[in-house]
Amino acid sequence: MFTATAAAAGAAALGAGQGGAHAAEAARRPDRAELRSLIARMTLPEKIGQLFVMRVYGHSATAPDPADAESNRKEMGVANAAELIAAYHVGGIIYFAWAHNTRDPHQIAELSNGIQRAGLAQPAPVPLLISTDQEHGIVARVGAPATLFPGAMALGAGGNGADARAAARTAGLELAALGIRQNYAPVADVNVNPANPVIGVRSFGADPRAVSELVAAQVRGYRSGGVAATAKHFPGHGDTSVDSHVGLPLITHSRAEWERLDAPPFRAAIAAGIDAIMTAHLLFPALDPVDDPATLSRPILTGVLRGELGFGGVVVTDSLGMAGVREKYGDDRVPVLALKAGADQLLNPPDLPAAWHGVRRAVESGEIPESRLDESILRILELKARRGLFTDPYTTRQAVDRTVGTRAHRAAADRIAGHTTTLLVNEDRLLPLSRRRHRDLLVVGVDPAAPSGTGGPPTTVLARALTELGHSAEARSTGTGSRPDPAPEVIDAAVAAARGRDAVIVATYNVSGTSSQRTLVAALAATGVPVVHLALRNPYDIARLAGTGVAASLAAYSWTDVELRAAARVIAGRTHPRGTLPVPVPRADDPSRVLFPVGYGLRY
Repeated sequence: MFTATAAAAGAAALGAGQGGAHAAEAARRPDRAELRSLIARMTLPEKIGQLFVMRVYGHSATAPDPADAESNRKEMGVANAAELIAAYHVGGIIYFAWAHNTRDPHQIAELSNGIQRAGLAQPAPVPLLISTDQEHGIVARVGAPATLFPGAMALGAGGNGADARAAARTAGLELAALGIRQNYAPVADVNVNPANPVIGVRSFGADPRAVSELVAAQVRGYRSGGVAATAKHFPGHGDTSVDSHVGLPLITHSRAEWERLDAPPFRAAIAAGIDAIMTAHLLFPALDPVDDPATLSRPILTGVLRGELGFGGVVVTDSLGMAGVREKYGDDRVPVLALKAGADQLLNPPDLPAAWHGVRRAVESGEIPESRLDESILRILELKARRGLFTDPYTTRQAVDRTVGTRAHRAAADRIAGHTTTLLVNEDRLLPLSRRRHRDLLVVGVDPAAPSGTGGPPTTVLARALTELGHSAEARSTGTGSRPDPAPEVIDAAVAAARGRDAVIVATYNVSGTSSQRTLVAALAATGVPVVHLALRNPYDIARLAGTGVAASLAAYSWTDVELRAAARVIAGRTHPRGTLPVPVPRADDPSRVLFPVGYGLRY
């Protein structure tokens, strides 16, 4: 039978590594009749479980730390991943750093193997699809020593499809070596709203055509690296001022605007062979006037995504724990409504017992036909088969050692990052800084926590990189990501430290109209010392710094080490600035007017 031979092959593959990642995809696609036979042998509880992708606390599938075991008991009534799989038959696990799943590469690989052992030990042995959000840039769940690449907007600034594909392929190879076969990337949202609080630099940019090209490149890259790519967040999350983690956004685009702005990257992803598409928790009246988020909208998921765009792959919800999908319905009803709308995978419900039993009640009452579950399960199993999980579900220490964070991969990340740094202002050709005239440097500014939990802090990374490039640089932090605005005494101390220096590099983070970061920059410039500004996140910061006396300004699009090192090389003149803006920067005093257009970027 299909399952017996597949499970046996998977178990035997424990020492075979990730060879499936390099095999021809067609050779890994079981016959659809065999998959239907497997579904027919599943019990109703097993079928329901296949639809859920769930978090689990701990570094081990069977022996998590006591605190993690207690968190699992409190939230799900089980102690560990193996018990979760046995109790709920879940079809997937999502990894988070905060759930202590991603300590180091060997630990991650062993956790993945433990999860697969638990899945293949069930009465109906089915491998699990292990996933994570490894967008790179400001969203990364797996940190160093894995290779960390520039994020989407940085790649948009580079404008090079080959770079985007190479980054995704390498990232995919490393994820596959860790046993992670699905990545919730790339972001296909077109960020046309500078005030967008949740997408921003996670998007490739504001031009639908450019975004489409880079999305397609990354889809092909991830797939060639052996992992399933997931385009998100359908039908488009790029023009909102509300974060769907905490509220329910409203998109006011007309149908024609959706076709022109939001749809093209998803069409491109589908044409490139995307494995999965993630839904958005937002209202889009032009596509469905009913007051329900897209995740729960049959006209959007089945009518538009399946019917009009012709997508036949897996539809996965965004996290069901987000406020945007929980405002109107209970945690037992949300997954039922998502399935009725057309979703296949139900991601990370806050209350798994309530969600799981809610689906079971809906099936047993006839609200959802069991055949509807079978449709989704078939798509999920086909995805698992395409990613090689039925023939090669495990990884090895050797696969980790020869793949994750290799010198070649890290060099590729540095090379790609070198194409992204964008120079916006360079008065009197201050940059590049001369090692002779600008030897003594002060690096001040905001130090947001590293997205992956590894690397940083930014001012220290910049100062170290500039020192290695021949300058003498001192770092001084003036704030954090949660508190970026410095107090008056902090500003005074930074100004005192700047006096007598040859130049000051000041790093900002989401400068607002009332931010004291502006006061800091102006006070530093008032010392007469040349001020070089570096926007750590959104490139819009420079608009808020008009009139402060900034002599040079650059955009890095993220504060990860790889992007900060690239910025340091540009500041020091070791490389030329090659990035161009993938979004327009509007004027702060009149947002209807553009300060710097798409494609703007100075050179030297």
